[in-house]
Amino acid sequence: MADKNAINSSKAQVDFLCVEPGCTGVVKFNLLECAADDFQVLCPECHRPYEFEPELKEKLKKLMNLIFSLREAESILGDCNVAVCVPGGEVKLPYAMLLTRLNTLITLQLGDRKVDFHLWIEPTSAETFR
Repeated sequence: MADKNAINSSKAQVDFLCVEPGCTGVVKFNLLECAADDFQVLCPECHRPYEFEPELKEKLKKLMNLIFSLREAESILGDCNVAVCVPGGEVKLPYAMLLTRLNTLITLQLGDRKVDFHLWIEPTSAETFR
């Protein structure tokens, strides 16, 4: 299993747009902190508090486990590709490039709305994904 301290030393920030009508705030939090029983995050603009239901926390925990699995597999990511079929053959895209060039998000139910949670991960070292 990947060292949780390695991801603690990097950033696993999640953000989403505040669901309060008329608010344009971006609510940000550390993915590792949301598992705490007393976790709460505030919108920086309207100050609406967000407490996540157990089902939402469980899904975010699974996302965190996915990140740990990717960190554990980091040494082989340069050897892994995703092949896209195109006319005339296939194009191989390095898996590591997909992780660093595409936005990662998870769409989850927050109250009565579906909300896109964007995930931002800082690599563990300057050489990661190069």
